[in-house]
Amino acid sequence: MDTFSRRGLLGLPLALALKHPLAAIAQSNQPPNLNALPPNLPRPKDDGAARHLKGLAIPDLALPSTSNRLVNLAKLTAPRIVVYCYPMTGRPDRPLPAGWDDIPGARGCTPETCGFRDHHKDLARLRADVYGVSTQSTEYQQEMVERLEVPFEVLSDERLAFTKALRLPTFSVEGMTLSKRLTLVVRGGRVEKVFYPVFPPDKHAEEVIAWLKTHQV
Repeated sequence: MDTFSRRGLLGLPLALALKHPLAAIAQSNQPPNLNALPPNLPRPKDDGAARHLKGLAIPDLALPSTSNRLVNLAKLTAPRIVVYCYPMTGRPDRPLPAGWDDIPGARGCTPETCGFRDHHKDLARLRADVYGVSTQSTEYQQEMVERLEVPFEVLSDERLAFTKALRLPTFSVEGMTLSKRLTLVVRGGRVEKVFYPVFPPDKHAEEVIAWLKTHQV
């Protein structure tokens, strides 16, 4: 490719903005690809906010489920329960909060959920039931579960009862209190294993499976 052609290609975005400003604005306002992680995301650091969790009893309380029922994680009888807590899945029809990608550990809830979806049968073979937990409403979560075809239940901690009972780490964005990304493996009603921080989120289900394979019951 000659110099003129290369310069022409490199100048296309600027030319578009100068000649067609509305088209350029529309392009910049396109919703993000929620199924993929952008490059160079900041890696979350272990701030010690989950060190107290191992060995704790799961609180005896019921949370609304995307299956239109209440689920009490403390009363489940599966050999193991994998509870992955995440900040917030995005929606194709809504913009992400300003600066979302710059918050360590914020981006990636959709790829993480898709990972647990795709490995759901693998986790079942390892005798582990999976539940997602976030602070969004059940209605918000149901849209995600239907759109992504999630085969397991997602629980709403909108009132922060579960979060406060376990003193789970959180952060605030645009007036919302959101869970920091972490995963609890529960056995016999108590936290057996804590994954925190979680990164990269799109590979996390595989990380959990690898642990379960070396700690089978």
